[in-house]
Amino acid sequence: MSEQFEPHPGGGYYANTDFMPMDSWRILRIMSEFVESFETMSRMPDNLVAVFGSARTPEDSPDYQAARQTGAMLVKAGYGVITGGGPGIMGAANRGAKEAGGRAIGLNIELPMEQHPNEYQTDSLSFRYFFIRKVCFLKYASGVIVFPGGFGTLDELAEVLTMIQTRKINPIPVILVGKKFWNGFLHWIKETLVSAGMISEFDQGLYHLVDSAEDAVSYLQACHRYGRNGTVRSENK
Repeated sequence: MSEQFEPHPGGGYYANTDFMPMDSWRILRIMSEFVESFETMSRMPDNLVAVFGSARTPEDSPDYQAARQTGAMLVKAGYGVITGGGPGIMGAANRGAKEAGGRAIGLNIELPMEQHPNEYQTDSLSFRYFFIRKVCFLKYASGVIVFPGGFGTLDELAEVLTMIQTRKINPIPVILVGKKFWNGFLHWIKETLVSAGMISEFDQGLYHLVDSAEDAVSYLQACHRYGRNGTVRSENK
């Protein structure tokens, strides 16, 4: 049985099932999660690359092997890896980074299913709120590599593209891996969103499609050949 608070003026009781009885108190939990994550991530190197992808990808999948290879190649190229900390593509990228002797950061989220922290994280944070986790990904990433995934992966991709499109963050490389998987989606963007005027033709240049780990890391390095940009715009610091 859940603990009960004292009766409030409107009658009845507040059930202590969600930290505090009023939304105003929930702000404190949100604030504490921001403070803890910012303090931890601000001590990390500034050469981190976020890798997104499905938690459901099995280890014998070519996508898993490509993500693992990507994690290793990123470390050898001087980067660290941030993932969502779960299994599948996330575990593969963390695994490759850790095996290569680099930083394998996991931004874990509390979920009723699928999210089980992978064993390859060198640094781990735990989040209750998706939106705080998203801020952490974007604030500290100098590039994003996106493997095939479901709603969560599409949500993360759309968030990054929206933030770049609206100039809320500095542009960073957004690299999609897997032409067979992404071609239909990109065709829909061109034939539906662009044609209907929902986005501009220029917006199709916010992402780059490749078909291998080598191509992804090579393109990332080409984008950074004159230095890396952080995502935080100077006026927002």
